[in-house]
Amino acid sequence: MSTRAIITLPPAVRAGEVIEIRTLIAHPMETGHRADAQGQVVPRRIIRRFSCKLDGQPVFSADLHPAMAANPLIAFPLRAQRSGTLEFVWEGDEGFSHAQSAVLRVT
Repeated sequence: MSTRAIITLPPAVRAGEVIEIRTLIAHPMETGHRADAQGQVVPRRIIRRFSCKLDGQPVFSADLHPAMAANPLIAFPLRAQRSGTLEFVWEGDEGFSHAQSAVLRVT
């Protein structure tokens, strides 16, 4: 399974409007408690941190823990003041990192 992320935000918003941004990432998660066919424990592979920046300035971040869903949906509010590029980064075990961006259009 490859990693893919879906980012949902309005196509355009008014200045000062509070919007909800939603992200969903499909990631090959492992709990670290399962054994493979040879009886060896499959190493843990979870997403540990999520962050979002608007033109390089942090707007939201979260530390995630082992009880997190396999394909975490993260939703957060953002007061849209100006147009810019939102940068989303998911980081996890074994050096995992996935980044994606989306354009925020403020009218």
